[in-house]
Amino acid sequence: MAGVLFADPFRRLIWSPASLRRSGLPAADWLETPSAHIIRVDVPGFGREEIKLQLEEGNVLHVKGEPASSASAAEKDALWHVAERAEKEEFSRRFGLPDGIKGDQIRAQVENGVVTVVAPKEVHPAKLKPRAIPISSKL
Repeated sequence: MAGVLFADPFRRLIWSPASLRRSGLPAADWLETPSAHIIRVDVPGFGREEIKLQLEEGNVLHVKGEPASSASAAEKDALWHVAERAEKEEFSRRFGLPDGIKGDQIRAQVENGVVTVVAPKEVHPAKLKPRAIPISSKL
C-alpha cells in the first residue's frame, strides 16, 4: 500500500522544488552514472568557505551551509530605500550514500550557486570512513 501511495507521481507532488523552498531546504538533484553518484545542491549566495561537506558514519553525506555575516559597518549606518533580497539562512541536508563508494575520492565544487559532489563507485565495496570533504572552484 505504501508503495502505491508514494509512487513517483505522488512523490513529485510532495517533494517538489517548491515544497523544499517552503521548508527551508535547498533543492537537490542526485543522479547515478556507471562510474559515480553525482549530487547537486542549490546554494545561491553561499561561498566556498560557507559550505561544509562531511562524510559521516553509515555512508551519510552531510551538506551544511553556514552564512558569514554579510552586513558591513557602512551598511549598518546607511539609510535603506529597498531591501527585497532575503538573508541567507543556515541549512543542512543529509544523503544516505549506497555501499560501493570510494569515500577517499569524493570531490566537490561550487560554481554559479550550485555545489556538485561526485562520489566515485568502487568495484568491490568497502566500509567508508568519516572525513571532511574539501570544496574546490573546479572539479
